[in-house]
Amino acid sequence: MKPKIHPEFKETTIICACGAEFKTMSTVQELRVEVCSKCHPFFTGKRKYVDTAGRVEKFRQKYNLTESETTSEEA
Repeated sequence: MKPKIHPEFKETTIICACGAEFKTMSTVQELRVEVCSKCHPFFTGKRKYVDTAGRVEKFRQKYNLTESETTSEEA
């Protein structure tokens, strides 16, 4: 290996948007993240279902389908 080409490996603080802090090792001093295991819906069990821009309704309008037609086709 060539000397002095690798970055310095040091203790790092990871700070989440929810306020949680974790200590680990990395090449940077501080990392800021938006979600962590304490606030992510998969780990907390709080799921949020969001129908962005009404995609289901757009599909039904595009093909002139009613709710009863879509459920009968799935069965």
